[in-house]
Amino acid sequence: MFERFSGDARATVTGAVAEARQARAATVTEEHLLLSLLALGALDPFGVDRAAVAADLAAARRRGGMSRADEEALAGLGIDLTEIVSRIEEAHGEGVLAAPAPRRRSVGASLRSALGRAEPDDRGGSRHVPFTEGSKKVLEQSLRIALGRKDKHIGTLHLLLALLARPGTVSEVLTDHGITYATAEARG
Repeated sequence: MFERFSGDARATVTGAVAEARQARAATVTEEHLLLSLLALGALDPFGVDRAAVAADLAAARRRGGMSRADEEALAGLGIDLTEIVSRIEEAHGEGVLAAPAPRRRSVGASLRSALGRAEPDDRGGSRHVPFTEGSKKVLEQSLRIALGRKDKHIGTLHLLLALLARPGTVSEVLTDHGITYATAEARG
């Protein structure tokens, strides 16, 4: 499938891995794909404020990744998500729900730790960061979208459309900033 990716689309995927590593995340998520699209300027033609999108993603992370639809559903049950987040942060520290999931330690890392040896430096990006099921689905969906449009290559537009096609925080943030599936498709 990756042989069909344009240079920009490949850069988006490798950029998403870099975003995940920088955040010390255990996996590459849909959010990392969006952050990579932002960093590459793929959303600039839509007039998107990069900092505002990144801030909205950070706010969603602070809510534990809950979308507004999730928040509204809980409110319908009489549960105030803002109050819950406040209480959790009061007890465990601000941003605790936004913290990346702990990485599983390898046998080698456990042995190095037991022997008092330092972990090797990963600034070169040698640590493998797997993709979540959601981010894999985005990549698969981008192929389907490209085929449906009879495009020969998968580009950043196809990745953006695939992110918009999936419900959740990423598509919600994009929609809040004026990028819907229809507007993205019209510009492509």
